[in-house]
Formats: sequence, C-alpha cells, structure tokens
Amino acid sequence: MGAADHLARVQAELDRLTPAELAREQAAGALVVDTRTPSHRAEQGEFPGALVIDRTVLEWRLDPAWPHRIPEATSLDLRVVVVCRHGYSSSLAAASLRAVGLHRATDLVGGVERWIADGYPVHRGTVDLRE
Repeated sequence: MGAADHLARVQAELDRLTPAELAREQAAGALVVDTRTPSHRAEQGEFPGALVIDRTVLEWRLDPAWPHRIPEATSLDLRVVVVCRHGYSSSLAAASLRAVGLHRATDLVGGVERWIADGYPVHRGTVDLRE
C-alpha cells in the first residue's frame, strides 16, 4: 500500500464537504481550520473565518482535554472542518483528529483551490493564527 491507497481509504471514511456544504456548516457554527503553509496562504489568499493552526500542533490545539488547547476546543462533539491547498493533507489531518476523539472532524473536497474555483471568497490581510 502506498500513500495514494492510504489517502483513498481515509477519504472514504470521511463525510467530506463541498464548498457549498462548508459555507452552510460554517454559517451554522462549524470550526474551520486552515493548515496551509504561510506561502500557500499568501499565494491563494486567506480563508474567511478560519483559524490558522500549523499541522504539527493540530491535535494538541483541538483536543478539549489537552492543557494547551485553544478556547474553541470545548468538546469532542465539535464540528471541525480542515482545509488545505488541494484537499489531501486536510483529509489526513481530519482522520487524525477523529483518531483522538473528534468524531465529527472532516475536510473540504478539493481544498482551497476548489473553494476559489467555485466562486467563494478569500481575503488578504490578517488571520486568526493559533500557535
């Protein structure tokens, strides 16, 4: 098994969202987490309303039992939607969040590239960076 097989298996287990579904869920209170690198965010623009959390600390920041969690990490029932550039690493990140108990974690099909292609906005400027 290679990386492509692993990714396909992980994605089959997630209830991945289209941009339209993500927009509705974000409006209803889902927590959107952007794990893109600073250079990808500079190139593509910032995702509106997303918290920016580096992939290397994602599980620690979102686990409600962890002492260094972010304030929004209040429950294992929290709906977390991870976004990345293409929708690959976000799937692996969502699966990892599910493995630590955040059973409603998922990601955006096609990543921010699809979000933009489908006509949804991004912005330039400040972000809500959580380290």
